[in-house]
Amino acid sequence: MKNTDIQPYEDNFSKQEFLKEEAYYRAKEKVKKIVGFYWHLAVYIVINILIILVIVLNGGPLWHFGTLSTPLFWGVGLLFHFLGVFGPRVFFGKDWEQRKIKEFMDKEESMWE
Repeated sequence: MKNTDIQPYEDNFSKQEFLKEEAYYRAKEKVKKIVGFYWHLAVYIVINILIILVIVLNGGPLWHFGTLSTPLFWGVGLLFHFLGVFGPRVFFGKDWEQRKIKEFMDKEESMWE
């Protein structure tokens, strides 16, 4: 019988490093979602401008439900995409005032540097 010296697996990956990596992946996913939303917004703007231009240039009415229905209903979908990415508290969230104060203070500070 062979005597093998098996060492226990030592994980040098500390909990703090694990949490950092986990935070990195969460941030990366958040950025992917934000980029996806901005692409959705860009496509929404371009396509709807083209649709409205085609309708109006072919003699169709601008202020008609048929002309504005695509931007309207797609806009509702875009709103839900926005809320899914940024959350319902994006406008005035928990610490919105504190973040804004810090943002303005940082701007002021950078002006004087």
